Amino acid sequence: MIAALDLDRVPAHVACVMDGNGRWAQSRGLPRTEGHRAGEEALFDVVEGALDIGIDWLTVYAFSTENWRRPADEVRFLMEFNEDMLLRRRDELHQRGVRIRFVGRRDERVPKRLLGLMDDAICLTERNRRMTLSIAFNYGGRAEIVDAVRSVVSSGISPDRITEHTIARRLYDPEMPEPDLMIRTSGEYRTSNFLLWGMAYSELYFTETAWPDFRRCDLYEAIRVYQERDRRFGQLASAPNGSAVTTASVVTSNGDG
Repeated sequence: MIAALDLDRVPAHVACVMDGNGRWAQSRGLPRTEGHRAGEEALFDVVEGALDIGIDWLTVYAFSTENWRRPADEVRFLMEFNEDMLLRRRDELHQRGVRIRFVGRRDERVPKRLLGLMDDAICLTERNRRMTLSIAFNYGGRAEIVDAVRSVVSSGISPDRITEHTIARRLYDPEMPEPDLMIRTSGEYRTSNFLLWGMAYSELYFTETAWPDFRRCDLYEAIRVYQERDRRFGQLASAPNGSAVTTASVVTSNGDG
């Protein structure tokens, strides 16, 4: 599958909505939690595939602000499962040169032990630059924008000096580039409150494959489709040299004090 890709035009930032774990398990007569366990294998195969083709930034939707509405035993499992996964996988990611980041609200609902493990993983991998794996945990796109606006208001910036850059630099991770490609699995055709600000010009790719069955070959197919698209960003044609244009190349910054 790699042979079908133009490795000079790989998207810099790929975002994934890892959907379908529970339905995958139920279709096999298994508890929903087994789908989450199976999803771990999919995630790390995709991470390896992303590393192989030089993706700079991979963001995955691990737990949304809406997921707290799920049954208490499933929420409890997800908290414990993510603790366990961090303990088991952070050294492996570190050895591969992956920098780990998290985006989302750090509120009282997230166990303190899990927050501590997140901080440990961030600290351990901070100097790595081969790829950034950003995990959206207790994350909601609307919540992120609300929190950014609250930060603007509290800073006392006058309304006439507020620009898009004012908001962008107050998102959960201002260093995160806007996603070039968003992949959603399991046959759902919506963004579900994921990276709403950043995905203004992202290419969207949907697949019927449930996340536990998703592998690097599926990632490569999504990128192949992405490379066939003409990303114009409001312009009339693609770049003169025919190369893919990334969001980073068209977004300008305006000072806001």
